[in-house]
Amino acid sequence: MKAIVDCNSFYCSCERVFQPRLNGQPVVVLSNNDGCIISRTDEAKKLGAGMGEPYFKTKDVIEANQITVFSSNYNLYGDMSRRVMDTLKYLVGANSVEVYSVDEAFLDLKHFNNNVFDFAMSIRKTVEQWTGIAVSVGVAPTKTLAKLANSIAKNDKLATQCVTVLNSTEHIIEALKRTNVGDLWGVGKQFAHKLTSLGIIKAWDLYNLSEEWVRRNLGGVIGVRLLKELHGEESIFMDKELINKKMITTTRMFGSPVTELNDVKEALATYTARAAEKLRRQHSAASVINVFVVPKDENKSHSFSHTPAIGAHFILPSPTVLTQELIKPAMRMAESIYQPGKAYKKAGVILSGLVPDTCIQSNLFENSSKSVGRFLMEMMDNINFSMRNDIVKFASTGTKRNWKMRQEFHSPRYTTRWEDLHKVG
Repeated sequence: MKAIVDCNSFYCSCERVFQPRLNGQPVVVLSNNDGCIISRTDEAKKLGAGMGEPYFKTKDVIEANQITVFSSNYNLYGDMSRRVMDTLKYLVGANSVEVYSVDEAFLDLKHFNNNVFDFAMSIRKTVEQWTGIAVSVGVAPTKTLAKLANSIAKNDKLATQCVTVLNSTEHIIEALKRTNVGDLWGVGKQFAHKLTSLGIIKAWDLYNLSEEWVRRNLGGVIGVRLLKELHGEESIFMDKELINKKMITTTRMFGSPVTELNDVKEALATYTARAAEKLRRQHSAASVINVFVVPKDENKSHSFSHTPAIGAHFILPSPTVLTQELIKPAMRMAESIYQPGKAYKKAGVILSGLVPDTCIQSNLFENSSKSVGRFLMEMMDNINFSMRNDIVKFASTGTKRNWKMRQEFHSPRYTTRWEDLHKVG
């Protein structure tokens, strides 16, 4: 059996842990720059706060119904996510947990075939007791069916007690008959549209198709894999935890449109420094650096469209972990992609071509200053980690940073800042 543990309204739940007065009250969390609703409680959903809706469009509904609003607090959410995942690893073993996203994890329950429902209920209660985060648990023979079980558990929390187990053919068939094919895990909008155009409306309709027909008409191996999963045959296997990333990205929206080259350079230098910290944290070195900016859309129509990014890349002479060696090409590229008179709403840095920092090829004609540079980076990281708020930084990252994201409803970073520690009494 496979299980998936999914945190209920995760970002909102994190805020409620430290403000229990909000339990049972409507809460929403906004995306970067206080743009759109990215998390909402059931109470807020019932009042009309739509997922993904721009804040300015739902502001009247929010104010009229006294919905509590928070800006994204990723320091808090990341730490609470770690606590949830550590709890799951303690309960079932680290090798039986696949962290799927910040608020979801698959569990391999092959050693817990007896009383699966009781064990799933125990997982739910333990996670909530140890971390304060409410979760829903879906259990079934495959990942796809486990996601379906989890969806059933979340849609009717009162009846299911946030736990659903599909451990028999009868239970699976019943669930498939009442599930739209577009609600299956792995079925996107375009795929769902294709299925419905072929008369495949419910998951049960897909279940009854032949493997040969699915292979010919539904994407070959991908379609067959989905069909087998619905029949309880494991085809999407547990993945090992990816400890080191293959690419590191730091990108942010500006608090307001930026027009000056100096502001663009400051932002890109800041994001490069952040990306370099992440690079050193996983003991890697970068071979390629990409920078990009996104112009503000000048289209005045109400139709939404993504403005294409403008970017450039630079292949480094040798892989590096030194922030200054990454900032220099980033500043040159910033000058090359900047266009006077344009307003920019977003910028970002991507480090790729990552290699272990212990495997960097030395240069015979290079002096030994790089070892001093590494020591300097370690000192900077240690100081900034202990003191926070970029106490030590490169001058190119700026001091005022007027381009920073807008976060008008930011809560304290209760678990990662001494000055923000929660006060009791």
